[in-house]
Amino acid sequence: MFIFVLELFFQREYVLNCVIMREVFYITHSSFRQLFDRMFEPMCRFLSYYTSDHMIIEEIVQEVFIKLWDGRDSLQIESVKTYLYTSARNRMLNYLRDEKRRNTLLEQWVQHEMDNRRGVECFDIEDFGRRVQNAVDTLPEKCKIIFNLSKKEMLTYKQIAERLEISVKTVESQMGIALRKIREQLSVFYDRLK
Repeated sequence: MFIFVLELFFQREYVLNCVIMREVFYITHSSFRQLFDRMFEPMCRFLSYYTSDHMIIEEIVQEVFIKLWDGRDSLQIESVKTYLYTSARNRMLNYLRDEKRRNTLLEQWVQHEMDNRRGVECFDIEDFGRRVQNAVDTLPEKCKIIFNLSKKEMLTYKQIAERLEISVKTVESQMGIALRKIREQLSVFYDRLK
């Protein structure tokens, strides 16, 4: 076994207890911790040229270090600095590409949904109002009076019951009948109102 010395940048050198066996790179827990502590902030600054989202930057840098730690027994690395920066840059570019693709797909979906709803939700409000009034006019007299007191005069069921000297249950029942008949008549023209 040989002790392998890795040189880090910023005009400082750190001895990392790395061992080379059969040309395979190994790193110890303490040397990994030193590397992480020394490189985390500079790598975050480097990635800030690509995005200002600090959470994404830190997540990507952490993923790079996780990959280094997980592959410490099998990775063949000539320069740790180059490996870390290249891995971080590539992960950031992949993230930005995927995010752009996701945003494009999301925009297309929103546009598609808006186009679909535009056709369903667009109707002539005046025509709709006439159809509602025609449906109300066809109600039995008692239903029509109760419906108009509720919807046009904005009275509560209790107020309607007091005014007409009937029970609140009768008002509820008559409103249920009125709404059901109006809905039935309108559904002939507007199937989505059922």
